[in-house]
Amino acid sequence: MLVMLVSVPLIVFMVVVAPLWLILHYRSKKRSDGGLSQEDYEQLATLSEKAESLQQRVHTLEKILDDETPNWRSNYEGK
Repeated sequence: MLVMLVSVPLIVFMVVVAPLWLILHYRSKKRSDGGLSQEDYEQLATLSEKAESLQQRVHTLEKILDDETPNWRSNYEGK
């Protein structure tokens, strides 16, 4: 009787739940491996523009520091 109590749920799991689980898992993997969506490309472009803007700002700040304090790099580049 105890064997039947364990084997019936196990058989139901193996016949119904496990295949359905595998199908849904690999279907979602296939969708996620499809690459970037249009929204992802737009977000990536926006982030790239922000990064370029920040790089320009850093370059400008470094030029200002070079003009005002010529030796500032020697204090920070060695650390």
